[in-house]
Amino acid sequence: MTGKNGQVGAELAALLPRLGEVTAFDRHQLDLSKPDQIRQAIRNTRPHVIVNAAAYTFVDQAESEEWEARVINADAPAMMAEEAKRIGAALVHYSTDYIFDGSKNLPYEESDPPNPMNIYGKTKLAGERAIQDAGLPHLIFRTAWVYGTRGRNFLLTILRLATEREELRIVRDQFGAPTWSREIAKSTARILAQLSEQGQEAFSRSSGIYHMTATGETNWFEFGKAILEEASRTSRAVSWFAAATGGHPLVARLVTPVTTEEYPTLARRPAYSVLSNSRLKHVFDSELPHWRAQLHLAFAESQVKDRPIHS
Repeated sequence: MTGKNGQVGAELAALLPRLGEVTAFDRHQLDLSKPDQIRQAIRNTRPHVIVNAAAYTFVDQAESEEWEARVINADAPAMMAEEAKRIGAALVHYSTDYIFDGSKNLPYEESDPPNPMNIYGKTKLAGERAIQDAGLPHLIFRTAWVYGTRGRNFLLTILRLATEREELRIVRDQFGAPTWSREIAKSTARILAQLSEQGQEAFSRSSGIYHMTATGETNWFEFGKAILEEASRTSRAVSWFAAATGGHPLVARLVTPVTTEEYPTLARRPAYSVLSNSRLKHVFDSELPHWRAQLHLAFAESQVKDRPIHS
């Protein structure tokens, strides 16, 4: 598994050992910009399943760092797929809602044509296609608006800013489904457990792209307000919360909605990137909770609970 210290990777690292032996790498142990390291790591460990939870996720920065984004998001998955096919392994990979342009006003299906608006989305789409073209058993999970209690994400940014500013200005005309990294990991682990029980052929039969996000939809403005509501009820003794706020009190008193035009960014973002999870539900009987319920759980739980994967 790659990306063991990332938002999703850290959660997977806590869950996947219940399914079998796991060899996990962080970016210091495995540099995905170096093909020889990828090749050697796979040939040395000879895994049955490769889970790629690493990615270049700096959406705005990617506009000026296209080479770095492409190496990690496209070239590295292509190499993993090539090596996985060589040893008869399967590949699990994560992609993004940003492969769509946001022109649709209904949740995107897996069959909808992609049209990324930014470099990040383009490199993630290239990674998807490289895996598909390799012709090996694979699962590509597209997710969206991922947040967690570690790393860099909207949740932690809002909490930090709320200790520094009395007014927060947040975009309200971009719509999506905020998805907690732990729920992504739990759903992935349940699916891998199912496939393991069904045998090797099950992975090949189930190969393809699946959308894996929270149910429901919202915008960044409403998401930000919900974060502050949860924060107002959270004890400062919760370790991740204390780290996010630096132990300082929240001083934000006003949350003001703004438009995308009023808050320009280097990378263009889709106005609507809600994903339909119907295929995930149909094939694997897996459905993530509503985004609001996930946010509540993220604040309520400070560590991965020792609960069965099948629960």
